[in-house]
Amino acid sequence: MKKINVGILFGGKSTEHEVSLQSAKNIIDAIDKEKYDVTLIGIDKTGQWHLHDNSQFLLNSNDPKYISLNKADKDVVLVPGKETEKLLCVSNAGASGNVDVVFPVLHGPYGEDGTVQGLLKLANIPFVGAGVLGSAVGMDKDVTKRLLRDAGIPIAKFLVLHKWNQDSLSFAEASRHLGLPLFVKPANAGSSVGVSKVKDEQQFKTAIEQAFAFDNKILIEEFVAGREVECAVLGNEATIASRVGEIVAQQEFYSYEAKYIDENGAALEIPAKISDETEQKIQEMAVNVFRTLCCEGMARVDFFLTGANQILVNEINTIPGFTKISMYPKLWEISGIAYSELIDRLIQLALAKHAREQHIKTSL
Repeated sequence: MKKINVGILFGGKSTEHEVSLQSAKNIIDAIDKEKYDVTLIGIDKTGQWHLHDNSQFLLNSNDPKYISLNKADKDVVLVPGKETEKLLCVSNAGASGNVDVVFPVLHGPYGEDGTVQGLLKLANIPFVGAGVLGSAVGMDKDVTKRLLRDAGIPIAKFLVLHKWNQDSLSFAEASRHLGLPLFVKPANAGSSVGVSKVKDEQQFKTAIEQAFAFDNKILIEEFVAGREVECAVLGNEATIASRVGEIVAQQEFYSYEAKYIDENGAALEIPAKISDETEQKIQEMAVNVFRTLCCEGMARVDFFLTGANQILVNEINTIPGFTKISMYPKLWEISGIAYSELIDRLIQLALAKHAREQHIKTSL
């Protein structure tokens, strides 16, 4: 049987570039080589695409602090082919053959926000994960929260501030609405990049400035005293939820360093020590969030679980981390789906979604 050629798309023009490199390395190592051929497509921090050799696409690959993309000489363009051919063309080395499906492992802006998904859709190339709409709304925490709120799904209280009116909200007003402490974060970033916990006015001013360095729209959110729990979702029309895991942060909150660099930055309780009834409610809510936000393929939904057993949605990640300490693959492993099988299922879901879309009429 002919192997399926999977294009692994990683790196990206994002503050989560290094996280993407770690995720891609793990997927490339684990993918079923008997079933799939792999084409490595790395995007550097300037946005340039490169075709890579499997043996030397990363520098400092075992050090999350210094891991980096080894830029290749071959630049890449995607060219739409025939109905059954998706041509990957290398601009300075001629045609390189067909890519059957792309697995975007791009975290954050310019990869998880619908931009790459739109490009691949225009090129008629199947791809893993949510489409343009689901990716875009899942990336923007403001839009996510408004859609969930309108769907009757419980969330924490929040305020929104834009760059153009950043002086319109005082610390006194924010603390009056949300209480103290509170959190300030960019609306379109992940992995806790630019996130600050605020307890006083000086911290508030610093946090606002820091968050605006990463986005032109930021959120100010209430602090929720509770446990941080997460649930993985998998599927297109038929959607399933994993067991629930818990993040026990060893720092003041679950920061970028705790997630990806400091192996002692947080403890993972998998599965979480919660009742069967609570776990079922979280699983049902995770699937509801997934569908409300028009997602497909995969997502990880993050929750707060209060002492009164109230469940609040924190956020969704439509391209969750796949590093060796990431929650998404670990949750599926405890739920009975091994890492390699999970990758296979995601690719098959992408191919099925694309095949379904080919039946949509595009002319009268």
